[in-house]
Amino acid sequence: MKNISIVTGASGFVGSHLVDRLLAEGHQVKCILRSTSSKRWLENKPVEIFDCGLTDKEKLKEVLKDADYLFHIAGVVKSKSKEGYYNGNVETTRALLDVLCEVNTKIKRVVISSSMTACGPSLDGNPCTEKTPEHPITTYGRSKLEQERVAKSYMDKLPITILRLHAVYGARDTEIYQVFKTYKMGLMTLVGFNEKKLNLIHVDDVVNGLYLAAINENANGQIYFLASEEIYTWPQVSEAISKAFGKKALTIRFPHFLVYTVAAVAQFFAVFSSKAATFNLEKARDFVQENWTCSVGKAVSELGYRQKISLEDGIKRSIDWYREVKWL
Repeated sequence: MKNISIVTGASGFVGSHLVDRLLAEGHQVKCILRSTSSKRWLENKPVEIFDCGLTDKEKLKEVLKDADYLFHIAGVVKSKSKEGYYNGNVETTRALLDVLCEVNTKIKRVVISSSMTACGPSLDGNPCTEKTPEHPITTYGRSKLEQERVAKSYMDKLPITILRLHAVYGARDTEIYQVFKTYKMGLMTLVGFNEKKLNLIHVDDVVNGLYLAAINENANGQIYFLASEEIYTWPQVSEAISKAFGKKALTIRFPHFLVYTVAAVAQFFAVFSSKAATFNLEKARDFVQENWTCSVGKAVSELGYRQKISLEDGIKRSIDWYREVKWL
């Protein structure tokens, strides 16, 4: 009998790569999507698609009743309101877990994708660990922390693991892709004049971590950071991009006040749009932090997780893919 795995957000960047991994592992995969979701990364793949979204509990019962694994990847990363974040990240999680409690408490594992923003930046210069007191600095981060709290409240009824993902890049991504797009035009833009550090993780390593969290008994009831083992500076990232492109770009540093000014203007004009601003004052606050770093030591020791893809190799793979599909 094949394991049955359910993936929410299966049409997105991380979710679609996870679907590929689960199929390769021989799982029967069911995808829960919104009716408006693009299915471009799922076309011609042997998956079942349910476009009921995450609020129709009756349809969710049908999908979840015989599941062996649930990977909850879907979430809201930008919204015009606090309610949008909390409905998309907290209430959808609650709905899924409520349904599982009703129809399938024997599920082998529920893996919930959270974010490093639920913890916040490393304020003392040391990488955040799972013992670091949470201090989210944005509404998105606070909604992801509340999602974690909701998930914890079900851990006595369901085998749940929470993974805090951080700065994922790779084929199909549209966020960090913008850095590559700008570099191709001959510009590398950096924020501020101090050295900023971050973890940056290739999507294949993320998917491996998600899979390990599902099948490892040690992971039940735990929270893990999932990121690169290495910590990078932005000049290191720029150098890796330069090698992949085979050319240098002009590096421009934007002072923090200018970042906030651009964000304020973007947020103002978003008031007149039906869509949330991609860049706003909260995003600017994220950008100006000195250290967005975390330790994956717990995932390494308990899950056997390792970073398999170096920054240089990962960026080269990503840029090669963007060129292949004519995005660059």
